[in-house]
Amino acid sequence: MRRQQAEQLGNIIHQLLREEGLETPYNEWRLIEAWPEVVGEGIARYTVSTEIRNRTLFVRLSSSVIRYELMTGRKSLTNRLNEHVGAQVIENIVFL
Repeated sequence: MRRQQAEQLGNIIHQLLREEGLETPYNEWRLIEAWPEVVGEGIARYTVSTEIRNRTLFVRLSSSVIRYELMTGRKSLTNRLNEHVGAQVIENIVFL
């Protein structure tokens, strides 16, 4: 049997997500799941919750010191999270 127009499964899934309007929610979920990996387990321990609304990541932290440190590198962290996902998912981060 010969394949005429073989496509990679990943490409087919990506296309299906886009057609069904699920690409953005999926990328948002991936970004939230990537938070501990991108910031490290030490900071992740102080993370109480994460949520994305209107292209803004809201992160509630239990440590004011960690919150201040993350605020100073907010733009860099935004870029690293987006790069990790491979899409422009968030534009800003708000630390609570």
